[in-house]
Amino acid sequence: MNIFQDMRIGFGFDTHRLSTDRPLILGGVHIPSPLGCVGHSDADVLVHAIIDALFGAANMHDIGYHFPDTSLKYKNADSLLLLQQCKQLVCEKYTINNIDSTLVLEKPKLLPYIDTMKENIANILQISTQKISIKAKTSEKIGFIGRQEGISAYAVVLINPTI
Repeated sequence: MNIFQDMRIGFGFDTHRLSTDRPLILGGVHIPSPLGCVGHSDADVLVHAIIDALFGAANMHDIGYHFPDTSLKYKNADSLLLLQQCKQLVCEKYTINNIDSTLVLEKPKLLPYIDTMKENIANILQISTQKISIKAKTSEKIGFIGRQEGISAYAVVLINPTI
């Protein structure tokens, strides 16, 4: 088996509306903010993008296939627990090489929370924090993100077949 030939790249994207009646949870971290993400689960947009990237790389459908928003089982679910279930499925055949992700939001500043987000995700996936990149950007006050109506996240993962 040629490990380079069998590497797989996955891309994930997620976006959620913001509301004053929801907490802001990103990477499993409760972040002080007057606005939080609206969703069926805890609406952790970062973790959702990573889950989609992992499922995509493994050719295993998407987050909605595995954790449908029509199921009461996932109502207000902790997205880190969904990530753990994703890991169990994907890592039956693959090893996670690395994750690169970007959060796009106007406020709040996320730098003080990124290391904790990385630790949360690394603990669930049982990989080093050195294999996880989380960046935060603004949209320069353009569009729905610039108007603070929503948050988006992007993630790219590289997985290798388990030998």
